[in-house]
Amino acid sequence: MSTHASDDEPCPCDSGRAYDDCCGPLLTTERLAVTAEELMRSRYTAYVFGNREHLWRTWHPRTRPAQVTLDPETRWTGLRVDEVVGGGADDDEGVVEFTALHVGGQLHERSTFARRGGRWFYLDAE
Repeated sequence: MSTHASDDEPCPCDSGRAYDDCCGPLLTTERLAVTAEELMRSRYTAYVFGNREHLWRTWHPRTRPAQVTLDPETRWTGLRVDEVVGGGADDDEGVVEFTALHVGGQLHERSTFARRGGRWFYLDAE
């Protein structure tokens, strides 16, 4: 499994943008997510590439596990954002509902995000 996309490949988060103009700079810590949706998309991309470090770093300290474990058998194939509530550049919290597709099924989740110290974090899921 590749750990990242090449510069001009489409981003795995299905934003329609190139990886280097979308989630790439977030996964490499070149910049922080501006919105909760942007963070959620980068986290999906981190799952695609098996990037545990990005997942751990963007998980709220109050709810994150001691270590992030990934199922090496899961092959993520697409992402659909169903609803975004709050989570904008001037908000402190937000909710992103999404459906992540994988070989053999899908994961539907309503994730909550919180901004702390100017950074967005994944808090938990309904």
